[in-house]
Amino acid sequence: MVSIEHVAHKILTYIPYVLVLVDMRYEGVTCGRDGSVDNHMEMGKKLLAAGQLADALSHFHAAVDGDPKNYLAFYRRATVFLAMGKSKSALPDLSRVIELKPDFTSARLQRGNLLLKQGRLDEAETDFKKVLKSNPGDKEEREAQSQLTKSDEIQRLVAQARSSFSSQDYMTAAVQLDTIIETCVWDVTSREMRAECFIQMGEMGKAISDLKAASKLKSDNTQAFYKLSTIYYNLGDHGMSLNEVRECLKLDPDHKQCYSHYKQVKKLNKQILSAEALIQEQRYEEAVSKYEAVMKTEPNVHHFSLLAKERICHALSQGQQGSKAISVCREVLESDPENVNVLKDRAEAYIQEEQYEEAISDYETAAKHSENDRQIKEGLDKAQRLLKQSQRRDYYKILGVKRNAQKKEIIKAYRKLAQQWHPDNFQDPEEKKKAEKKFIDIVQAKEVLTDPEMRTKFDHGEDPMDPESQQSHNQHFHGGFSGYQGFNPFGSGPFNFKFNFN
Repeated sequence: MVSIEHVAHKILTYIPYVLVLVDMRYEGVTCGRDGSVDNHMEMGKKLLAAGQLADALSHFHAAVDGDPKNYLAFYRRATVFLAMGKSKSALPDLSRVIELKPDFTSARLQRGNLLLKQGRLDEAETDFKKVLKSNPGDKEEREAQSQLTKSDEIQRLVAQARSSFSSQDYMTAAVQLDTIIETCVWDVTSREMRAECFIQMGEMGKAISDLKAASKLKSDNTQAFYKLSTIYYNLGDHGMSLNEVRECLKLDPDHKQCYSHYKQVKKLNKQILSAEALIQEQRYEEAVSKYEAVMKTEPNVHHFSLLAKERICHALSQGQQGSKAISVCREVLESDPENVNVLKDRAEAYIQEEQYEEAISDYETAAKHSENDRQIKEGLDKAQRLLKQSQRRDYYKILGVKRNAQKKEIIKAYRKLAQQWHPDNFQDPEEKKKAEKKFIDIVQAKEVLTDPEMRTKFDHGEDPMDPESQQSHNQHFHGGFSGYQGFNPFGSGPFNFKFNFN
């Protein structure tokens, strides 16, 4: 049996060898790691030179992780970030380079340039002054001096812009801020101030542009998103307003202004989408009611009132309520006389009310603002045909019914008039002759308006009973009504009428 002392002796004998192996292993790892950092640096440089920025960045990430005190690794990575347009990521790396190697002039000059673009003027000037004190090369000295001079000028303009803004001289302030932002392109404060100038000047498009930039330049800029949402809301763009206020709440779910505004926009947006869905489903009366609710939800924003009236005008026109449509459309056109959609809707309503000259006028006005609109061309042609037709024989007028009358209404009107103008009711030869002509018109009107195909032709400006335009119909009325189906007014005897109401 092997004694414990013998085993212990063997283990103690091997300990020195184990320690040597561990030491060798440690040295190998260290050497391998240093070699790996160098390899990553070399590969990163080659890939950067080749323009393969993402791959170069991966290698510089590995180099920084491998040696957190390698200032060149940080500098190279900052260079890649700048080439990729990621200045926010480059700035901490440049600061780390300067921390590790305070006399690295190029890094300090680049950091000064970034700080200047961000509008951090005091910090930028400090960097430029330190570069000038570090015995730089001619090129770096010229650049540092130029940037320092520019920074001093920007400092002066910033003071002037703030003074102009405080004095409510927004136009002057905006011009001064234009010059500042040409240099300080990432300066959030200047952009937000200029946006406010544009808002006060009523230039909302420019304000939106600056606020969008500000929301991206500052990661938690809830106020920019709130302002964007309110601007879009006041412009009547409920969809964009909802999008922007949601971005605000993503950053801060408890933001009081954004949450309160969100509830209002969401309610209005829901009503408008619901109204549009009803129009698509041709439920026009319900759509009108829904848009009336929109005006009650937001009575103070003119754009929403105008939008609601525009869509009510459309719904009424499509719902064949011409008289009401004309009235609402007129209100919209008083505020927006070049609104092509409303002009088209009112023109269609005028047609329904048989006011063809007014319809033609609206279509012609709309055409001036939308030359290639097929709907305008077709509507104008229709109105012109109907005007010409109205100057001849109008079957709707003969029966005294609206153009959108149903078959039941047409037959009812026909029966009443046929009995009234039956030639047997008249004894005087002249009156009988007049009644006979009138009666034939009544019969023909009923024939056209109760036949879907003939009525469609008539509605498009053709007269199915006109021998010149509809020769095929001559045979139906050859020799009076000898071929008329239903009844023959002059079939036997002078006036032996046989009624067969369909």
